[in-house]
Amino acid sequence: MASQKPSYVDGRSYEPLPGYKSYREHAQVAPQTSSIRERPMPSRSYRNWALSALVSLALVLVTWPATLGTKASDIAPNPPTNLAAVLSNPPRQSTNLTTAVQWDNYSLFLNDQRIFLHSGEFHTFRLPVPDLWLDIFQKMSAAGLNGASIYIHWGLTNPAPGVIDFNDWRALQPMFDAAKQAGIWIVLRPGQYINAETTAGGIALWSTSLTVSELRTNASDIEASWQQYVDAIIDMTLENQISNGGPVIAIQIDNEYSQQPIARAEYFAQLEAKYRASGIVIPFTYNDPGEGANFINGTGAVDIYGLDSYPQNFDCSNPAVWSSVTTNYHDYHESVNPSEPFYMPEFQGGSFDPWGGPGYDACEVLTGPDFQDVFYKWNWASNVKLISYYMLYGGTNWGGIAEPGVYTSYDYGASIRESRSLSPKFDELKRQGLFLRSSPEFRKTDWIGDSTTGIPGVTISNANAFVTLLKNPDSGAGFFIVRQANSSSTATISFSLTVPTSMGTIRIPQQLPGNTISLFGRQSRVIVTDYSFGQSSKLTYSTARIFFAGTIGSRDVIMLYGDPSEGTEFAIDSSVISFPPNSFKANSIQPVVKPKTQQDPLLIYADASVASTFFAPVIPGKGQFSSYWQFGSNTTILVGGPNLVRNASISADGRTLSLRGDLNASTALTLLVPTSVSAVDWNGQSVHVSEVDGIPGFLQGQLVFSLNAAKDIKIPSLTGWKFQDSLPEVQAGFDDSKWVTADHTTTNITQKPSLGDGRVLYGCDYGFCENTVLWRGHFNGTSSTTSATLTINGGTNFAASVFINSHFINTTSSSTSEQTTALYVFPSGSVKLGQDNVITVIQDHMGNDEDPTERSPRGIPGFALTGGNFTTWKVQGKLGGYTDFPDKLRGVLNEGGLFGERAGWHLPGFSTSSWTTRAPSQGLPNGPGVGFFVTTFELSVPASVDAMMSFEFTEASGQAYRALLFVNGWQYGKRVANFGPQSKFPVPPGILNYSGKNTVALAVWQLTTAAVSPNLELVLDGAVQGGVGAVAVNNPGWTERNVV
Repeated sequence: MASQKPSYVDGRSYEPLPGYKSYREHAQVAPQTSSIRERPMPSRSYRNWALSALVSLALVLVTWPATLGTKASDIAPNPPTNLAAVLSNPPRQSTNLTTAVQWDNYSLFLNDQRIFLHSGEFHTFRLPVPDLWLDIFQKMSAAGLNGASIYIHWGLTNPAPGVIDFNDWRALQPMFDAAKQAGIWIVLRPGQYINAETTAGGIALWSTSLTVSELRTNASDIEASWQQYVDAIIDMTLENQISNGGPVIAIQIDNEYSQQPIARAEYFAQLEAKYRASGIVIPFTYNDPGEGANFINGTGAVDIYGLDSYPQNFDCSNPAVWSSVTTNYHDYHESVNPSEPFYMPEFQGGSFDPWGGPGYDACEVLTGPDFQDVFYKWNWASNVKLISYYMLYGGTNWGGIAEPGVYTSYDYGASIRESRSLSPKFDELKRQGLFLRSSPEFRKTDWIGDSTTGIPGVTISNANAFVTLLKNPDSGAGFFIVRQANSSSTATISFSLTVPTSMGTIRIPQQLPGNTISLFGRQSRVIVTDYSFGQSSKLTYSTARIFFAGTIGSRDVIMLYGDPSEGTEFAIDSSVISFPPNSFKANSIQPVVKPKTQQDPLLIYADASVASTFFAPVIPGKGQFSSYWQFGSNTTILVGGPNLVRNASISADGRTLSLRGDLNASTALTLLVPTSVSAVDWNGQSVHVSEVDGIPGFLQGQLVFSLNAAKDIKIPSLTGWKFQDSLPEVQAGFDDSKWVTADHTTTNITQKPSLGDGRVLYGCDYGFCENTVLWRGHFNGTSSTTSATLTINGGTNFAASVFINSHFINTTSSSTSEQTTALYVFPSGSVKLGQDNVITVIQDHMGNDEDPTERSPRGIPGFALTGGNFTTWKVQGKLGGYTDFPDKLRGVLNEGGLFGERAGWHLPGFSTSSWTTRAPSQGLPNGPGVGFFVTTFELSVPASVDAMMSFEFTEASGQAYRALLFVNGWQYGKRVANFGPQSKFPVPPGILNYSGKNTVALAVWQLTTAAVSPNLELVLDGAVQGGVGAVAVNNPGWTERNVV
């Protein structure tokens, strides 16, 4: 494609901003191994930088006595005297274009502060309601996360050559603003290829047809195809880089690829050069599928390499069956990129579910809290310091977003479900997230050893316990991360540790029965030693889990928790406190160490279920990063009880705490706040609080959930349906003269036609790259024309129905193959002798495949007419194709080629007054074919309520039909009743109008002669009082269309 100046759909144009003209090439770091395992110091590989530092140190030590008039402080603030000191203070790396983002072999630095990047994946295009993006970011922040990984979909934002559309729900600025408001850093992942179970993996569909060369290479036509898209990404990201006060800290170059052959590496280099030349100064990252060691060194190498890992794979059918942890993570990192921090851009946060799968509730179980407890902490044990969970919020494959393997829901069994409700996984994520946020010593740790290598000075009493020790080289804090040696075991084991601490070598535990610690099946423990918290406090050790540690007001506070049945023990200085099994009251919280003065720490212990109700919101500070923990504020509080705490603030005089959040039930409110706080309000309403146990700043009150869902949220029955046939193409006299003539004889799509006369019948070659496509093959009827052989390709799980004139022949489908070849025998009397006859094929396009077959042959790759020849082929998909589709707001993937879609019957305001009254449960009146059902209903949801609603098909499963669900014009569901599993389709506010009229349209495609009876209901899945605030509705209505 020739490069040209791009235009936005609103008429704007832009020029790339001038900037840096070069980008950094990465010097190769030769991996080395160390045999030093027995020393009580990091058993880490020697670095090239370390060797240089040691040489410099040696020169300093040799010349130091003879260096007249030179002070030690002039040479180094604290001259290192041993290898451990050198290794613990490595030089920082950067892009050499900004100091806002730096890194060493331990972790990332942002604005000079070391962080553990704790992140989750969120795709704004799967929640096309910008006012709800803050909801997701606030929930991330509430879980203790500080980052989000964001894919941008090339195909949705560059729908046709020369057209750039980042308006409305495709806009990036509202996403950047919402993330910054919630205190979330962004790793931007604009592709072009993103995978993500999206059609063509995010590649613009037009490019799969119009370009010639291999995709994702350095070929000139491929480079030209993405130039305008990347220009737009740069244009919108420049001022949102952290160096300019924005939330974007890194850009990922493409996704999941290999460095060979060289054309692929040079493609990466082209992208990097483009970004650097246009002023992008933040680091480039890469996500390597598995352990491929791609793009670490050489052409196209990135600044920070990362690997992705999905150890449970993607089969949710047996969710109790686990795979083992991947045991070589640490060794792999040390062998391939030890001079960089260990980064996992994607780690399993759930699983996609295929057509016919068990459903996402099973995927939630497969990757549930126990999985998080074991597998996430195993990543910690591998010394991972940057991680993102894929997905944290999955969302919806509305329209034609999905690739053929997945259905409408992209719930993923994630911590935040598709409806935006919080799953039990969210609680475990929060427990881990707040521990990481509370533990600055954990941001910099050396991997000392494990049960396989041996840990110097450490004895483990039971070989069934697998222990890894991480140690902060500066403070000496130790983190013993323990799991079962058989990570999928459900057995109960007990063990003890003998470890060195600042108080000497001690056995842990010291007072629990049997002097042992227990793991109940699929559990992990982080046992800390010499763990500092607050301004001046320290735990000597703890087998109890740490929920929060820090300073609240002027007091050091630590909150520990555990299950009452397991028994825990901890020590402050030499004072040991233990809770034998079942000695701590379930569902309770209590102060264990009460401060006698403001300088004394407060130690709180809680049941795990109670700890899960707590949040630690950031009290915003000042400056451009006011909402970011570490950067704009180090002030926080503890709030227990609510379903969610979104934000908190304290008045200037320090007396009033204002909280905003969600309630799903009445609950006790428990607070740990600065002692100056004496008044509290929740969502603007005053809450009476009183002091607990005579401890200033430890307050309790009561929050009242006043919502009566049945009374306050009226869910209407869907009645008053109107019906119209939507397959006039099979009726006599239908005029397809304005359809596109399918007469190409060449194609860039990889698979060439296998049968026919040389004509190419691939939809995308004619501008129809998604959703339903219709084909009409004309021929002159004779007594010899008795059948047709057709190869139809729609992607796995597709269907296609074939008609001769107005007669139904058959439907083909496959859940295992992307195409079928069949003989379609014409029914007796269906052929009109001596006249024009038409075979009509209605084909469900399930999306293009992902890499390496993005150029998918969707259409009719083969055709042959028995006893004749096709004279003309016509094709029609969505009105206007990808160059001139009318609904610019909902975008290129929303509509398909059904007659009702082309006419806009699914849009609000279309008049159905002349249609027949008929409910979907009555089925289609004339057998196989397509019909549209439309009705409207009103909603009136209180402004202070976040209600979660779905459309649910309630008839018996297995009926042979497909249906498209349109809600206020948005295609928000594809139902395949005979494949399943999805029968329930969540729809968010903003798509639904919670304060007015809504239009729902159902396009029902009956596949066989067996009658069908879809029954659709609107249901309330849940509701909370609070919510993110006002949600705008942007659902353009029907206007007259020139239907072809």
